[in-house]
Amino acid sequence: MSEFIGQVSRGINNIFTVLHESGSYQCRIWGKQLKEISGEYNPIAVGDYVRFSVTGTGEGMISERLERRSTFTRWNAKGSVNQTVVANMDLVVCISSCDNPPFRPRFIDRVIACCDNVPVMIVLNKSDLGLSKFEKERFKLYRDLGWETIEVSALKNKNLKKLNKALIGKTVAFVGQSGVGKSTLINELLGSDQRTAEVCEKYNRGRHTTNHSLLLEGPEYRLVDTPGVREIMVPHTDKQQLVKAFPEFEEYRGRCAFDPCFHEEEPDCMVRAAAIEGKIDEDRYESYLRMIASLDEKGPEWLGKSEATQEWRSRRESDEHKEY
Repeated sequence: MSEFIGQVSRGINNIFTVLHESGSYQCRIWGKQLKEISGEYNPIAVGDYVRFSVTGTGEGMISERLERRSTFTRWNAKGSVNQTVVANMDLVVCISSCDNPPFRPRFIDRVIACCDNVPVMIVLNKSDLGLSKFEKERFKLYRDLGWETIEVSALKNKNLKKLNKALIGKTVAFVGQSGVGKSTLINELLGSDQRTAEVCEKYNRGRHTTNHSLLLEGPEYRLVDTPGVREIMVPHTDKQQLVKAFPEFEEYRGRCAFDPCFHEEEPDCMVRAAAIEGKIDEDRYESYLRMIASLDEKGPEWLGKSEATQEWRSRRESDEHKEY
């Protein structure tokens, strides 16, 4: 039986749509479980390249998932395991909004932390509604820290040409809270007909309209629409991976008393000192601490992960170092 390599464009109830130059195939996993893949909520995500065999007209069986070059992965609380939402993208576009639902920078921070080996662009939709002074400063901070940012309005057709130009030639994943206008933006950019819904006025938060990730083919780029969420949890990963989402910490790398330093309560932590002195944005630092705390809550295996951390914890418990 001949085997082919294709890319997954959709997955529902363990049936995956796989795109190949010869056509589109509805595929299941051979033997219901892929070899050497465990500890994941879903073995296959939209964007994955897979090896498959054709078993009938428009049907096939997947035998292997090929290596991923980039991922957007979150923690799935229901399954208590990591879940890859999209794989092999060139860019993740985090969609936020000025209001309705309100601007939530800590959500943006978490989206950035969920990305592995892929750049992030931050798009502020509904910019015609305006931002407060604090929100303007925080949005500017992302740009100052090196992320590309664009203010758009799908309703007013503001900066959509600029956004479209930035996506040309790429495979892009759109990620954001429910109600920020992801699907509306996609409809405007691609001329598609993704379902949209009004924001719930009582709670000022979005309603879910996209219930699964979907790879859409455009004339100049490929775009993955992901399900909107109200909250997002960072994946269960090495704490040092989280530090990469905070480039403002880089200046202080190697200057803390402990190595590695997770910049929590360790004595003589230069990152914490910089946050106290206002050299690092206080809210960004608090956002980081909350992510670190969420990792500690997911399992005791993180405690004492490094010799330096274990040494510090032992010292902290002794009477001699109670002031810490």
